[in-house]
Amino acid sequence: MTFDKTKATVVKAAFLPPALVKRLDETCSMVEWDTLSEAERAAAAANARVLAVNGESVVTAEFIARFPKLELIADFGVGYDGIDVAAANARGIAVTNTPGVLTDDVADLAMGLLLATSRRIVEAQRFVERGDWANGGFTWTKKVSGGRIGIAGMGRIGQAIARRAAGFDMAISYTDRQPVAGCPHAFVADLATLAAGVDFLVMCVNGGDKTRGLVNAEVLKALGPEGILINIARGTVVDEAALIAALDAGTIAGAGLDVFEHEPVVPAALQGRPNVVVTPHMASATHATRKAMGDLVFDNVAAHFSGEPLKTPVLPY
Repeated sequence: MTFDKTKATVVKAAFLPPALVKRLDETCSMVEWDTLSEAERAAAAANARVLAVNGESVVTAEFIARFPKLELIADFGVGYDGIDVAAANARGIAVTNTPGVLTDDVADLAMGLLLATSRRIVEAQRFVERGDWANGGFTWTKKVSGGRIGIAGMGRIGQAIARRAAGFDMAISYTDRQPVAGCPHAFVADLATLAAGVDFLVMCVNGGDKTRGLVNAEVLKALGPEGILINIARGTVVDEAALIAALDAGTIAGAGLDVFEHEPVVPAALQGRPNVVVTPHMASATHATRKAMGDLVFDNVAAHFSGEPLKTPVLPY
């Protein structure tokens, strides 16, 4: 891929890994939005052809409108619900993300959260560290192998979780907008019905307005007092107030959460609970995967400036 660096204008408008920033800076004419004055921003926006963001970025139609020559929004992340894709597409601006390369890591963490929550691993460590073992054994916990798992969203990540769950001899069912061709697992059209028939409900759906609050009080009641919720999708897919109420009332048995509604804020009511495991949106955060994500962002940007097909264009949801 070859292109003229002086014409390859990129605005970096979010945190990106240093290695990716270095590659963009060496091969493109890149500026960092957060370091610019308002006057400098106006000048940068007037010429920018690519906007580099991450999966937590909020890129509104109003923000996109500041960039009259914009041709591509390159997202470092699989999630793009913060990007107004429709507004971008209406102007002929392409959007790319980084699917596929983070699938295994996210699926691994989903199973890790499932195991940690059901077997109370975090609380067991606290039990040992407090010296409580001297007074008797730890409380009995919930078995995983042979259990029933329901997966909401049978895309790449959902399918990877299903493969891992099969290794635990779990009965697997799922819901999605429609049955997935070739998927061997039982399809359930309604999320509440899915929740009512499983021990573990794992959320893998896209974020955005269409899935906001999808896990509500009704779904949590259906999951029931022996059920555990796992969320590695987006914090917005779970009604956090309803989840806290369900945990307080014993409506569900517990939750393993990597994502939250107002990150990086995690409600105090979800912390310090023996039956809740929380992690800081780290599902894809391994050295190998973040490098692969950065490489894919760069390859999309380079392909665009070289006039070649984009590697991973986003289609409107």
